[in-house]
Amino acid sequence: MFTKEFLEVLKQIIKSWQVIAAAVAVLLYINIVSYVSRSYHPPRRPREKKIKMKAEKTEPVPDAVQEEDESNSNDELGLEEA
Repeated sequence: MFTKEFLEVLKQIIKSWQVIAAAVAVLLYINIVSYVSRSYHPPRRPREKKIKMKAEKTEPVPDAVQEEDESNSNDELGLEEA
Protein backbone atom coordinates (compact mmCIF):
# COMPACT_ATOMS: atom_id res chain seq x y z
CA MET A 1 0.00 0.00 0.00
CA PHE A 2 2.77 2.46 0.96
CA THR A 3 5.97 2.60 -0.97
CA LYS A 4 9.36 2.25 0.72
CA GLU A 5 10.20 5.87 -0.02
CA PHE A 6 7.06 7.12 1.70
CA LEU A 7 7.76 5.05 4.83
CA GLU A 8 11.37 6.32 4.98
CA VAL A 9 10.23 9.94 4.71
CA LEU A 10 7.61 9.34 7.38
CA LYS A 11 10.25 7.87 9.74
CA GLN A 12 12.51 10.87 9.16
CA ILE A 13 9.67 13.26 9.91
CA ILE A 14 8.73 11.49 13.11
CA LYS A 15 12.37 11.36 14.27
CA SER A 16 13.03 15.07 13.61
CA TRP A 17 13.70 17.21 16.68
CA GLN A 18 10.96 19.70 15.78
CA VAL A 19 8.24 17.06 15.89
CA ILE A 20 9.60 15.58 19.12
CA ALA A 21 9.79 19.05 20.75
CA ALA A 22 6.25 19.92 19.67
CA ALA A 23 4.94 16.61 21.02
CA VAL A 24 6.67 17.17 24.37
CA ALA A 25 5.30 20.73 24.56
CA VAL A 26 1.75 19.54 23.88
CA LEU A 27 2.04 16.81 26.52
CA LEU A 28 3.34 19.29 29.12
CA TYR A 29 0.52 21.70 28.31
CA ILE A 30 -2.10 18.97 28.70
CA ASN A 31 -0.58 17.87 32.03
CA ILE A 32 -0.56 21.42 33.41
CA VAL A 33 -4.14 22.10 32.32
CA SER A 34 -5.41 18.85 33.80
CA TYR A 35 -3.54 19.49 37.08
CA VAL A 36 -5.06 22.96 37.41
CA SER A 37 -8.54 21.73 36.57
CA ARG A 38 -8.29 18.97 39.18
CA SER A 39 -6.97 21.28 41.89
CA TYR A 40 -9.48 24.12 41.33
CA HIS A 41 -12.48 24.13 43.63
CA PRO A 42 -15.03 26.94 43.45
CA PRO A 43 -15.40 28.91 46.69
CA ARG A 44 -18.04 27.66 49.04
CA ARG A 45 -21.09 29.80 49.60
CA PRO A 46 -21.86 30.79 53.18
CA ARG A 47 -24.86 29.10 54.64
CA GLU A 48 -28.01 31.07 55.38
CA LYS A 49 -27.57 30.45 59.09
CA LYS A 50 -24.18 32.15 59.12
CA ILE A 51 -25.53 35.10 57.15
CA LYS A 52 -28.36 35.58 59.64
CA MET A 53 -25.95 35.39 62.58
CA LYS A 54 -23.69 38.01 60.99
CA ALA A 55 -26.67 40.29 60.37
CA GLU A 56 -27.74 40.01 64.01
CA LYS A 57 -24.22 40.72 65.30
CA THR A 58 -23.79 43.94 63.35
CA GLU A 59 -25.71 46.78 64.95
CA PRO A 60 -26.36 50.07 63.17
CA VAL A 61 -24.33 53.04 64.36
CA PRO A 62 -26.47 55.62 66.18
CA ASP A 63 -27.19 58.84 64.27
CA ALA A 64 -25.54 61.03 66.91
CA VAL A 65 -22.21 59.27 66.46
CA GLN A 66 -22.39 59.64 62.70
CA GLU A 67 -23.09 63.39 62.95
CA GLU A 68 -20.14 63.88 65.29
CA ASP A 69 -17.83 62.04 62.90
CA GLU A 70 -18.97 64.21 60.00
CA SER A 71 -18.53 67.46 61.91
CA ASN A 72 -15.06 66.43 63.13
CA SER A 73 -13.91 65.59 59.63
CA ASN A 74 -15.24 68.92 58.32
CA ASP A 75 -13.51 70.84 61.12
CA GLU A 76 -10.18 69.20 60.40
CA LEU A 77 -10.44 69.97 56.71
CA GLY A 78 -11.63 73.55 57.25
CA LEU A 79 -14.90 72.97 55.43
CA GLU A 80 -18.10 74.81 56.21
CA GLU A 81 -21.53 73.29 56.08
CA ALA A 82 -24.10 75.10 53.98
